[in-house]
Amino acid sequence: MNTLIGIEIGGTKLQLVAGDGAGGIIDRQRLEVDKSRGGAGIREQIAQGLPRLIANYQPTAIGVGFGGPVDHGTGRIAKSHQIEGWSEFELGEWLHEQTGLPVRVDNDANVAAFGEALAGAGRETNPVFYVTLGSGVGGGLVVDGRIYHGAKPGESELGHVRLDRSGTLVEERCAGWAVDRQIREAVAGEPGSKLRQLIGSETRGEARFLAGAVEAGDPLATRLLESTAEDLAFGLSHVTQLMHPATIILGGGLSLVGEPLRAAVGRHLRRFIMEVFGEGPEVRLAALGEDAVPVGALLLAAG
Repeated sequence: MNTLIGIEIGGTKLQLVAGDGAGGIIDRQRLEVDKSRGGAGIREQIAQGLPRLIANYQPTAIGVGFGGPVDHGTGRIAKSHQIEGWSEFELGEWLHEQTGLPVRVDNDANVAAFGEALAGAGRETNPVFYVTLGSGVGGGLVVDGRIYHGAKPGESELGHVRLDRSGTLVEERCAGWAVDRQIREAVAGEPGSKLRQLIGSETRGEARFLAGAVEAGDPLATRLLESTAEDLAFGLSHVTQLMHPATIILGGGLSLVGEPLRAAVGRHLRRFIMEVFGEGPEVRLAALGEDAVPVGALLLAAG
């Protein structure tokens, strides 16, 4: 078997996997990122973790999904919005020096989109647009089985699409932290709500309680879910009008709200697109979970 290495470099986690050209993972190292150590600390973790995978599996190439804008042609990092010490770093060149292997580097949302399109929820559909709803909001477009980049530094920056002329961004309404904040503010005014009861003493990650509260029929949770879905659908309507994806895939931590979020986004999206588009693209939940970037990185390495 032709073995490859896939690497996910995020703001909170680092994953190193060995696998095949179809995205199958056969070995994994999952490490927590210490932000205080910056990019240098992450590179040290990579340098310590790669030798075992290389010795055990004799890989032929490396693919990387990086949490920030990159020059996918050269593997140079433009910037990390979460970790210091990455700006202008030649990641592709550094990894090649470490291993002697060919290296391909791309933005993590693009790489996750690639994984979901070819090996996840987007299989057998084309084009596929992927949105990740996590600490930020990112996007990736895959057309004819290839990541679409556009002119440099052309990434599908859905999180920076404006929802109004005053400058409100999709990210400011639909990122995990933004939804958590909205929930905190809302439950403070409705302490008797089911959502407030489910949250209990938790002070972060409140969005994970939305699905349970909606299922229990809580009006507050339903309003918050509908508001988030409407904002996201409005942003995605621009993607639909311009790029006409056959499928839109919701990924990232907030997508774990599950079917209530998927259904609401699909319903609101139909309101915002031209009538001639009919039902519009099918909205699906991501299938690969936290494997989206590593799987996509393996596929990227396979060329």
